[in-house]
Amino acid sequence: MNRLDDEERDVLEAFETGRLKRSEHAEELKGHHESYAQATFRKDARINIRLSSRDLRGLQKKALAEGIPYQTLVSSILHKYVEGRLHEES
Repeated sequence: MNRLDDEERDVLEAFETGRLKRSEHAEELKGHHESYAQATFRKDARINIRLSSRDLRGLQKKALAEGIPYQTLVSSILHKYVEGRLHEES
């Protein structure tokens, strides 16, 4: 845990000393977030795409660095783009 920044250390200390209190709506919020996660990760369609071997190797390297399968990385990138959370740098 030596890689924590100051804010993270403060949060951890507050948790360990019992100063953090659960929100009144924690269970309701947890339910909402669980349903969002299920909808996001539901895979109910299949596509086939052709891309350059160079791009595929690049995706595989990035996925390996993240510790996830490259198909999951591709799916995440596409999801973020569709949701408007992935933009090109100008």
